[in-house]
Amino acid sequence: MKRSVIILVLGMLMATGVQAQDAISKFFSKYEADDSFTHVSINKRMIELFTNLEIETKEDEEIMNAISKLQGLKILAKEDTPNAKKLYDEAFKLISSGGYDELMSVRDGDTNMKFMIKESGSKISELLMVIGGEKEFFILSLYGTIDLKQIAKMSKAMEIDGLKGLEKLGDQKSN
Repeated sequence: MKRSVIILVLGMLMATGVQAQDAISKFFSKYEADDSFTHVSINKRMIELFTNLEIETKEDEEIMNAISKLQGLKILAKEDTPNAKKLYDEAFKLISSGGYDELMSVRDGDTNMKFMIKESGSKISELLMVIGGEKEFFILSLYGTIDLKQIAKMSKAMEIDGLKGLEKLGDQKSN
């Protein structure tokens, strides 16, 4: 498979989403119809369609294997908003009651980024990435059976600014 096709497929996956776990689903439901937010959702069927593409390299095969284990992805983002801190705090109230474990946090100037996971047995079933700054808010929920090393490789291959933080997960816990 051509690298450009993989990047396109992964870009579409990372720019879209499906149903997340209970606590976060409530948060997404509250804001997904609000036109001031960017909302993206990809479901399992779309992921299945991507995994039927032709594979040419070992790296492509590894990435497609990781994608095939995903159930969906949701993204909710809002730029240039005076209530970004409120949104960030609201999301974390739900996250803290939802059984998530923090993997990593990064603070860069006024921007906070946190990576959280939910495990089912010994497998990671959901990855959350939450970013809050002075005027921006972003939350990504990726769920299914998640291999953090493969997700990190995908984000690096895509070279999408909003997902650069996922590259930092390559050295973190993986299943």
